[in-house]
Amino acid sequence: MAASMNRRTRGRNHTLARWGRWAQLLPVMSTRQTIHLLTGSTAVGKTELALSSAEENDAEIVSCDSLLFYRGMDIGTAKPTKDDLARVPHHLIDICEPSERMDIARYVTMARETVSEILTRGRRVLVTGGSGFYLKAFLAPVVDGINVTDETRAKVEAMSLPEAVTMLKELNPDGLGTLDRDNPRRVTRALERCLASGKTLLQLRADFAAQPSAFADYEIKLVELVRDPEVLVQRISQRVDAMLAAGLVTEVEQLLPRNLQVNPSAALSIGYREVIAMLAGELPAESLAEIIAQNTRALVRMQRTWFRTQIPGHRTVDAAIANPADLFPED
Repeated sequence: MAASMNRRTRGRNHTLARWGRWAQLLPVMSTRQTIHLLTGSTAVGKTELALSSAEENDAEIVSCDSLLFYRGMDIGTAKPTKDDLARVPHHLIDICEPSERMDIARYVTMARETVSEILTRGRRVLVTGGSGFYLKAFLAPVVDGINVTDETRAKVEAMSLPEAVTMLKELNPDGLGTLDRDNPRRVTRALERCLASGKTLLQLRADFAAQPSAFADYEIKLVELVRDPEVLVQRISQRVDAMLAAGLVTEVEQLLPRNLQVNPSAALSIGYREVIAMLAGELPAESLAEIIAQNTRALVRMQRTWFRTQIPGHRTVDAAIANPADLFPED
């Protein structure tokens, strides 16, 4: 009887070992929930494909476009229309006044809450937009978590650029690395963080690189929409003409009394800054469309470079022939 039991035990162990070897060959199934990212340069055609994909896949759209945050900035940002919003729920659009500055830390907090709420309802998440810094929040760390007090901020703001650089050098005996010392904003931010943390720039950079993305607990699937460059140039011109015909100049005139110009992120964005210059007599009205188109083409070149260098190895889809099923076929 003991011999029989030993034979059965050996048989079970042999079977388990055999299946164990097979199991090693099977794909590992991820238990993480998925965030889908759809990006691409300005005028590539993200909006319609995002809407169609969201409808087909029971998803809700989360914006990572840095200008869609602002209420009243509708025409110049090609913000989704009322009909678009009726087709698919959108999030993180119209969340602040044009005079109110939005920052990445606030965005990450709101985006995490929004993604969690959507998934809790049993729906999918489709993040879309072309703003690289906000897009990168889903892929890599972008917030250092250092709390800069109002006192420290006021102290640094009272310094001239040479004074701030001198103090930075004193606090960083190992050097300032690649910091652009001629850029007041970058110097100010670096000095604030050194003073607030008591650490050098090299230590801060090491700490930052070691921390996980705010969305590291999700599986991220990213697709970039692309188009033939010549076609994209035509679409940019058509887009600018359509915006001006829809009343972009009037929109800017209505935003100026709402303190648009106190927020550089909004006032200096393409379309708005050119209209502001025209209204101030600094740009001829007959040149407005071409200057906006010219600056948009330059932006698109920068966006394409950013996508290629900052998120290498991602999947691209030709927007001209794409249909919603092409975007995330593995789903």
